[in-house]
Amino acid sequence: MAGSAARKVAVVGSGPSGFYAAEALLEAGAEVDMLERLPTPFGLVRFGVAPDHPKLKSVCQNFTQIAGHERFAFFGNVALGRDVTIDELRSFYDAVVIASGASTDRKLGVPGEDLPGSWSATEFVSWYNGHPDFRDRSFDLSCEAAVIVGHGNVAIDVCRILLKSVDELRRTDICAHALEALAESRIRDVHLVGRRGPAQAKWTVKELREIGMLANADVVLDDSDLALGETCEAELRDPRGVAAAQSVKILRTFQGRPRERARAVHLHFNLSPRALQGDHCVERALFDRCRLSGGAFAQVAQPTGETVALETGAVFRSVGYKGVATDGVPFDNRSGAIPHERGRVMDRGEPAPGLYVAGWIKRGPSGVIGVNRACSLETVATMLADFADRPSKAPGRAALRTSLAARGVRPVDFTSWSRIDAAEVEAGAAQGKPREKFTAVSEMLAAAFAGATSVPQPRCA
Repeated sequence: MAGSAARKVAVVGSGPSGFYAAEALLEAGAEVDMLERLPTPFGLVRFGVAPDHPKLKSVCQNFTQIAGHERFAFFGNVALGRDVTIDELRSFYDAVVIASGASTDRKLGVPGEDLPGSWSATEFVSWYNGHPDFRDRSFDLSCEAAVIVGHGNVAIDVCRILLKSVDELRRTDICAHALEALAESRIRDVHLVGRRGPAQAKWTVKELREIGMLANADVVLDDSDLALGETCEAELRDPRGVAAAQSVKILRTFQGRPRERARAVHLHFNLSPRALQGDHCVERALFDRCRLSGGAFAQVAQPTGETVALETGAVFRSVGYKGVATDGVPFDNRSGAIPHERGRVMDRGEPAPGLYVAGWIKRGPSGVIGVNRACSLETVATMLADFADRPSKAPGRAALRTSLAARGVRPVDFTSWSRIDAAEVEAGAAQGKPREKFTAVSEMLAAAFAGATSVPQPRCA
């Protein structure tokens, strides 16, 4: 790093984008302090990756190596806005990177969406992955058919978790409360519904292939959905449509399969949500049949006038995530992200000095975990160019520690997180699982400070 070997940077958020930014900054000679609201790191990897995808979680080993760097410090159980303000961070550090992700879901915007039995995929995924904010949620799985609105990877994750047997799930790191509830589930049919056609679905080829490999569920789809128009075929022939072409090829392997198992995934295309109906809870989901119009890669769904009803008692919307505004940080409510230019936060068209953004809160909820690396590298490159040869005058870590101590905040450092990690792994091993997660902040803190004379109490959000 030109002009200084000790630039001091705060990274807010400990998910993939935060760690990739930290890695690049450490390689550039900076001192990096990572702030995380929860006592546990890894964000989306811990609370978003499906429990039956353990290989995706192996990236945490790389993040742990990053955290072991001598110029890195982890400040868990420290929330921006609750324990420290953005203005304070900007005064303590040469730069602040907001990497807080996209933690809320988008609405369908249809009548009946708030009926009991209607949930977001965000809630369900966070619940079965043990996020403390969602541990007390309850889901009525007593109906026989569930509807998932959305054709992305998260929608397929929810589909698999609903249809896999308890025996398949019990040796994953799925939380005990979720496993118990899923054991009582009566759901046998899951309808995966998308507004546009097979060529526009957002799932990855790997995720789609997996639902065709479920041990106890068949894939059911209408052959007419795979009779694509010329514009869709043009998309599939275009280099930009390689993944979509592979997806359609897999879908065609599902055609004509006999229904042999007790459970099934029903794939629906060209259906746009119209309403959820029921007297006191969800009883059916109504959709408008659509046809696509427009040019290649710009097709939109237009209602045909036909309405399709699916009888169901459980609807999960999986139509995208959006970020949450932070006091003192510019925010675009329409996009649900922080406005920026190559990672440099923009405030009414002007750069916000010392403020940067990375990950989903920067570009929106797109891409798999690895995509965050390029996103974070772009942000760090912009930051380093802004630093130029100006010397660092920021107090950095010492100022943050002094401020937190004055407020009675006791951070969880990475060594303390390692105690939580070890306790979870030990509890899981006793049950033949990779880990049994703590789902309450109080439990996490008790493990983090095991053997200490006192344990900090959970702080209000």
